[in-house]
Amino acid sequence: MEALKKNDEIKLNIEAMTSEGSAVSHYNGMAVFVRGAVPGDELIAHIIKVSKSYCIATVKELISQSPSRIESDCPVSSKCGGCSLRNMTYEEELKYKKERVIDAIKRIGHLDVPVMDIISADDINHYRNKAQYPVYIENGELKAGFYAYKSHRIIPCADCLLQQEEFEECIKAFALWVKKADITSYDEKTGKGLLRHIFLRKAVATGEIMACAVINAESLPNKELLIEELKKIEGMKSICVNVNTKKSNVILGDKTKIIRGSETICDELLGKKFEISPDSFYQVNHSQCEKLYSKAIQYAALSGGETLVDLYCGAGTIGLSMAENAKQLYGIEIVESAIKNARRNAEINNISNAQFICADALNGAKQLQAKGIKTDIVVLDPPRKGCDKELFDVIKILNPKRIVYVSCDSATLARDLAILDEKGYKALEATPVDMFPRTTHVECVVLLSRE
Repeated sequence: MEALKKNDEIKLNIEAMTSEGSAVSHYNGMAVFVRGAVPGDELIAHIIKVSKSYCIATVKELISQSPSRIESDCPVSSKCGGCSLRNMTYEEELKYKKERVIDAIKRIGHLDVPVMDIISADDINHYRNKAQYPVYIENGELKAGFYAYKSHRIIPCADCLLQQEEFEECIKAFALWVKKADITSYDEKTGKGLLRHIFLRKAVATGEIMACAVINAESLPNKELLIEELKKIEGMKSICVNVNTKKSNVILGDKTKIIRGSETICDELLGKKFEISPDSFYQVNHSQCEKLYSKAIQYAALSGGETLVDLYCGAGTIGLSMAENAKQLYGIEIVESAIKNARRNAEINNISNAQFICADALNGAKQLQAKGIKTDIVVLDPPRKGCDKELFDVIKILNPKRIVYVSCDSATLARDLAILDEKGYKALEATPVDMFPRTTHVECVVLLSRE
C-alpha cells in the first residue's frame, strides 16, 4: 500500500485527543495528528508533514461534525497556542482532562490509583489573573498577543477571553505610550529593540492591578507618559519595569524597579491575605485555586499537632492556608522575593507558627533533616518538570506520614508517584482540578500515605 506523502488528502474518523490538544486518528496503521479536530469528527485531512511513525495534518473539510464540537467564540483560537479546546463542549473537555490523568498514572506510573471526578470551573472565561504578552511594534502600532502553537510568531490578541477584562485597557495604555514615545520592540534575532513583554497581574478579590514593562535596557524612556496612561485604569496599584537584557527566551530578568505605587499587590484566598510581587509564583485562577487548596487541606487532614513542610512554597499560599491547623509550618522556596512575600504574608495574617527557608527544595529539606525536625506532612507543589530526583531520598529520611502532591503536569506526576511508591508512599486518591479551562492543561492533587 502506498505510503502517505505531503499534500495528500485523506478521509479520517477522529478517535481521541493528545496531551497537547491535537486530535488523533489512524490511516493504514499510521498515526495522524490534526489540530482543530474534535473526537467524533469525520473529515478530510490535508497532510502537511510526514515522518516515519506519524503524520501531521490540517482540517480540509468536515464531512460530519462530532456531537462534542461547538463553534469557537474567539476569532484567533485556531491560530493562537492557548485555547486548544475552544471548539469543544466544556463537558467533553472535562471528560478529556480526567481521562488524561487516569491514562498518565496507569501508562507512565504503572499504578492503579482511584481518580475522582474533576473539579470543574464555574467561570471558563476571564479567569486568568496573570498575563505575559509578547509584543511587536509595526509602524508605531503596538501588537500584543500570544505565540502561535509551537512557534515564536505572535498572534495579536489584546482582548483575550481568558484574561481579566481590565488587561485590554492596560494594553491600550501601553499602545498610546508606544506611539507617542516612538518605542521599538525587541527583536529576538538581533537582540536589539526596547520592549520585550507586557506583564500584567490582578488580585481578583481586591481588584488591585500590577503592570510591568519588560525591557531590553536599564531605564524606561518617557516613563511619565506611560504612568499617566496606566494610572487612569481603576485598581492600578503597582507600575514597574523589569530589566531583561539577556539574549534568551526567559520572560523576566533579575531586576525589577517600581516606578509608581507599591512593590506588591494584595489578594485574598480562603480568608487570608497574600502579597504578590512580579516574580512570585501564584496560581492564575483565583476561584479554582480556592477549590484546589480546599482539596489539599482535606487530604492533609491536619489535627493541630503536626509539623507541616511546604516544599516549592512560592509566596507561601498553600502552607499558610493550612497553618492554623498545624503545630508548625516550614516553607521552602528558591526565589528570594517569593520567600520575602511568604514571610510578609505570614506577618499580615498574624501566623506565628511559620518559618520560611530560601533554598531549593532539596537543600531546604536537608536543612530540616540536619536540625532533626520530625516531619508529619509534606506538601509538594513542584514546577511542571516535577520533583528533583534527589528530593525523594530526603523525603524518605524526613519520613512524613502523608504527602499531598499538587501537580500541573500529569506525565511528571505519574513518574513521581511511581518513584514515591518505590520509597514506600502509596497514592490513595487523585482529584483533577480544571485550573485552566479551554486549554489542555490540567491540575491534580494526590494524597499519598506511608505504607
